[in-house]
Amino acid sequence: MIKVGIIGSTGYAGQQLVWLLHRHRETKIVFLSSYNYAGLPFSNVYPEYYQFIQDLCIDIHTVEKKLSSIDLLFIALPHGKSFAITKKALDLGVKVIDLGADFRLKNTTTYKKWYGLNHELPEFLSTSVYGLPEINKKDIKKANLIANPGCYPTASILALAPLLKHKIIDPNSIIIDAKSGVSGAGRKANVATLFAECNESIKAYGVGCHRHTPEIEQEVSNIYGQDILLSFTPHLIPMNRGILATCYGSLVEKISQEDLYKIYEDFYKDGYFIRIRKEIPQTKWVKGTNLCDIGICIDERTDRVIIVSAIDNLIKGAAGQAIQNMNIMFDIEETEGLKFISMTP
Repeated sequence: MIKVGIIGSTGYAGQQLVWLLHRHRETKIVFLSSYNYAGLPFSNVYPEYYQFIQDLCIDIHTVEKKLSSIDLLFIALPHGKSFAITKKALDLGVKVIDLGADFRLKNTTTYKKWYGLNHELPEFLSTSVYGLPEINKKDIKKANLIANPGCYPTASILALAPLLKHKIIDPNSIIIDAKSGVSGAGRKANVATLFAECNESIKAYGVGCHRHTPEIEQEVSNIYGQDILLSFTPHLIPMNRGILATCYGSLVEKISQEDLYKIYEDFYKDGYFIRIRKEIPQTKWVKGTNLCDIGICIDERTDRVIIVSAIDNLIKGAAGQAIQNMNIMFDIEETEGLKFISMTP
């Protein structure tokens, strides 16, 4: 059994981790940590766990004392909060999967520019692995520190990767228009995500300056083989969970839609959680799952390709992908604990 601990267990991504790990056949949850609810039963925060998970949430000081009793630490904290505990865990030989942003960007100057903080562990960036399993599986297998991707980057990179690997589009033409449910903003109190503020409305935010932009650019540049600048605009929509990313690129030469389907199917032939669809996907098809649905359309009139991807932001975009990374790191069946489809409606 893999013994795990979770820091930030009472946030939305943390709670999703608890749910997934509770049903995982190869893991044992040793502790749950929470800043706001330390000393309270986890089931007080999420009553649906009553009589199933009665553990008391512990504070960060107690976490430090318990680190030597686990094999893997999940960290689900805001940016800038993971440095100290990550170093302590790694020094003890405990593997770390960070669901936050602190180890995603390889350039410390870029990190400071977009997050407004100095990176406290630059020496760890050369060995941390960006945890997108369909792209970096070999490196994930050998890693001790995983930077779990953001939700928008997951949907966007998976949509674009085959196009860039095969140099099918002009890399300078990429536009990503993405939409997320309200849970993507986290569980903290925020006027902008109150029901009365976001219901029956849709809004763009972080226009031209969203922090996931350099993360997407870094990873698609690695796939393409040269630096790429792109336009990324996220939107908030009035639903609980889900991301739909519509990605545009100008074709460099003519290609049929059927040939493009074959390229995508071959690229993701070993990707259990990737479904290449003949129709344009909807978020309800992947809600509550670790699946990513991808649809393809060639606009012959404009010589553009339009790729639409759909994921659940809390699972494939956060906790489910973290579990997928854990399975790979510990040489477990990659799909363990994650083989379920969406419930309708």
